[in-house]
Parts: sequence; structure tokens; C-alpha cells
Amino acid sequence: MSFRPGKILLTFCAIFQAVSPFIFDYNETHVKNPRWPPHARFHNGQTMSMGVCLSLATLYYTWRSASSNLAARDSLRTAAVFASIYWLTGLSAILYPGTSWVDPEFGEGHPQLFIFVPFLLFPTISYVIESNYCIVDSKKRD
Repeated sequence: MSFRPGKILLTFCAIFQAVSPFIFDYNETHVKNPRWPPHARFHNGQTMSMGVCLSLATLYYTWRSASSNLAARDSLRTAAVFASIYWLTGLSAILYPGTSWVDPEFGEGHPQLFIFVPFLLFPTISYVIESNYCIVDSKKRD
């Protein structure tokens, strides 16, 4: 098990993906918002749980051992995809009719962009960094 920068960044992304929905949504703006009907809370809970599940998948594929450099790169690619899905779906949510970045009682703006965009990019950066290590490792064996 090697603690390289790309894997560390993917791990950070996974932990943030699991924890941040509970930090940002388990309050009066979402889960505890009295204006939200039960079905809206259901979908918010579903989204929060999805973050945890995607995080676990990201961690598994980031740290599992691989029998070859090709398998290692495939695992990293898979980890990067799992690490990106939550943020990609968060950004695409605004495309559905009647959606807004924030509920009217909390003002205007798009605070999610400052988190969603970087965390959509970090897994790609991680993959590029780690892929370079796989290439270097492969050349060392030749």
C-alpha cells in the first residue's frame, strides 16, 4: 500500500463526499426545514446515503491491491468515477424544471458551485497523478 498524492486526494474526496451532505443538509435548510414535505426529506436522505455509498466504493477502488499496472489504473479510474458521480449529479440537478440552488427563505445564490465544481475536478486530477505513477512503475519493471 503506497500513500501517494493522487490516492491521498481521492481519499480526501471520499471522506468529504461521505461527511459533507450531513454537515450541509442536516439542518434547517434541508432535513429540518419545516416547509419540506416528507417526500422531499426522503429524497434528501436518499442523496445523503448515496454520498456514503459512493464514498465507500471510492475508498475500496482507491486502496485495493492490483495484480498489474493495468489493473491498478483500472481501479483508479473506477475510484475517480465513483468519486465524481455525487458532484456531477449535484450540478445536473439544477437542470430539472422548478429547481433552485437555494430555497427562497434563504436568499439567492449558488453556494454549491464552490464545492461541487472542485470536487468534480479533484478525482480527475487524482487519476492523472496516479496514472503517472503507474507508468513510472511499469517502466521500472522493464
